[in-house]
Amino acid sequence: MIGDRWGVTNAETSLRYPCDDLVLNPAWQAWRGITINASRDVVWPWVAQIRLAPYSYDWIDNGGRHSPRELQGLAEPKVGDPFSATAGRPVGTILAVEPGVHLTAKILGVHMSYVLEDAGQTTRLLLKLAAHNGRALGPLFAVGDLVMARKQLLNLKELAEAG
Repeated sequence: MIGDRWGVTNAETSLRYPCDDLVLNPAWQAWRGITINASRDVVWPWVAQIRLAPYSYDWIDNGGRHSPRELQGLAEPKVGDPFSATAGRPVGTILAVEPGVHLTAKILGVHMSYVLEDAGQTTRLLLKLAAHNGRALGPLFAVGDLVMARKQLLNLKELAEAG
């Protein structure tokens, strides 16, 4: 499918992600990934901070508000917490979390897992999206998400690498 992969290897698309336990027979799925030159414990707080803002194109999906560029000292995410915020309003729900390892959520009918793979001095931040329905809209959603998720992962990389 067009837009279903960015920055991931075939092996990474074959991994089992936490969202796979929630979407057993997906109508569509997509994978994103990036290598971050920082340890997992440096990357994780930025992933957990997605609860405050989407970290992609703020003018599109955050009502023009800027995603925070400094860590806000949030408590660890918990199941049932809002997944993110758009223009200051909570969206989505956290469905599963293992601090420092993965954050799994649902937003607009799409399940997603952010997984941090320790690669020594670097971290692979992997994102998988899966949905039960929307077979016809899946390719359209995947292309749109590709643009937004790519920007999000690049922003998280920049912030984590800055220290």
